Amino acid sequence: MSCPHGGRVTVLPSQSRVLVAGQPVATLADLFTVAGCAFTAGTKPQPCVTVRWITPSARIRVNGSPALLQGSAGICQSAEQIPQGPPVVSVVQQRAVGL
Repeated sequence: MSCPHGGRVTVLPSQSRVLVAGQPVATLADLFTVAGCAFTAGTKPQPCVTVRWITPSARIRVNGSPALLQGSAGICQSAEQIPQGPPVVSVVQQRAVGL
């Protein structure tokens, strides 16, 4: 996953009990940080630093937190919480399907 400007997104899972293909299931409670974003608005650097998810699963919860699915929408944000655009998700697992 990356920000729209090429910064790399790293996920710190909030849980490790529920796995799919050996990896923790992504949830709304996970911490998504961005490193390496070089976006500048005018002369002021405004790099993406985090991803905030807007539409997690309405029905599937993992340890009480809504799961993030292939169709979940998110927004990358600067340190000032200025929206910078949607994250680019390049790989998802297809072993489980949910709503």
